[in-house]
This record gives sequence, structure tokens and C-alpha cells, in this order.
Amino acid sequence: MATFIKVDSFVEKLAEKVFNLGSDTLTVALTNTPHTASWSQLSDLTQISYANLSSRVITTTSSAQTSGVYKLVLADLAMTTSGSVGPFQYVYVYDDTATNDELIGYLDYGTPLTLSAGLTFTVDFDASAGIITIT
Repeated sequence: MATFIKVDSFVEKLAEKVFNLGSDTLTVALTNTPHTASWSQLSDLTQISYANLSSRVITTTSSAQTSGVYKLVLADLAMTTSGSVGPFQYVYVYDDTATNDELIGYLDYGTPLTLSAGLTFTVDFDASAGIITIT
């Protein structure tokens, strides 16, 4: 499983009330361009074409705190292809509700992936640890 890496701007944007992770629509964006620390919103990415890909909207399983520890848990996202998709190496999670489609973080799959028609690619989010934990 690829490790989720938060983007630098996420912490500041969270503190400044840009996100409501419990109710905002979270979506994935796919790119083959390595991350740059200055990136903070979707328009900073060079995305691949999604013409042959099913929905990229993520289901939030849980956004809650227990004993002062907050955890965001997302359901795995299965995306099905109807034609060739890619290449992409990075899967970004961004807040589609936020005004500037703010980036939250990304998964680096280590090598470019190209999917052919009829395949399903599953973004495996950690259901136990969640993608974001704030203590």
C-alpha cells in the first residue's frame, strides 16, 4: 500500500477553516508529475484525462475524535476503466467543496501506472489509521 503524504499547505488551511473534512466532498486527482512543495490547489497539478474512468469521488467513513485525537477515515475507492487511462504515479486527495479545490495530500505509487480498458484500480485508504490523524 502506498503511504499517504499530506501537502504542506494542508495544516495552515485546516487551521484557517478552509476544510470541513466531515462534510466536504473529497475527490481524487491523478497525475504523473512529481509533487512540488509549493502546490496547494488542484490547478497546480497537470492531471491526466479522466474520459475513460469512473467516478473519483471518495466516501468519508468517519471524521471524528476520540479522547482528543481526530482521525479521518476514507472508504477505499474503486475506479473502473472503459478505455486506456494513464500513465499516472500520484493520486491526490483534494477538497472539491473548497473554493480553490485545495489539496490535502497524495499517494505515490513509485512507478507510472497505465490501465487498459475493463480494469479496476483501487485506491486503498488505511481504514485503521485513517489518512489524517491529529493529536
